[in-house]
Amino acid sequence: MQLDEVKNVLIDTLNLGPAGQALQADSPLLGSLPELDSMAVVTLIGALEEHFGIMIDDDDISASTFETLGSLAAFVSAKMA
Repeated sequence: MQLDEVKNVLIDTLNLGPAGQALQADSPLLGSLPELDSMAVVTLIGALEEHFGIMIDDDDISASTFETLGSLAAFVSAKMA
């Protein structure tokens, strides 16, 4: 699973710094990280596409995708499959 890679992209994209290292698979993202606003979601999607070599369509994305770090990592894994 790409959990650590997704976490690192998230930390780098949102400039979370050391606080981001504490994120776990069940850590809530959307609504819990003030840095993750609508513009940051767009930036993060671009960063994930670039890092993992995947294409993410607008139709693929829902709030549940960004619910937790684990749900985001599972989404990325599914896109890579």
